[in-house]
Amino acid sequence: QVHLVESGGGLAQAGDSLTLSCVVSGVDLITRLSFNDFIMGWFRQSPGQEREFVGCISRAGDRTDYGDSVKGRFTISRDNAKNMVYLQMNNLKVEDAGVYYCAVRPGIRTDMTARANYIHWGQGTRVTVSS
Repeated sequence: QVHLVESGGGLAQAGDSLTLSCVVSGVDLITRLSFNDFIMGWFRQSPGQEREFVGCISRAGDRTDYGDSVKGRFTISRDNAKNMVYLQMNNLKVEDAGVYYCAVRPGIRTDMTARANYIHWGQGTRVTVSS
């Protein structure tokens, strides 16, 4: 089964930078897809809020898409040799605080922002941003 583990969360001040990592292992039992076959996404959730799309990266890493609230500040990258995906967060704002999740999406599911299209999720890593 596919297993995702996020890391790198913590406390930051507004204006700081933070990089989150996610390592992916295993094979999906139904599709037989593994890390290199998946589009990778990042979501975040603040207390009382719905889980929000942050961004995603294509299988080859040559295309990224971002939610409007993070465009120009956040960058997603991946290392297919290491089964890793990263979220570089610059110029953090207080409203960026929350639990950040990485998730995998088969390419056949085209709506990049729909949580239901992501079939495996990590447990999340918490980011706190102070003013």
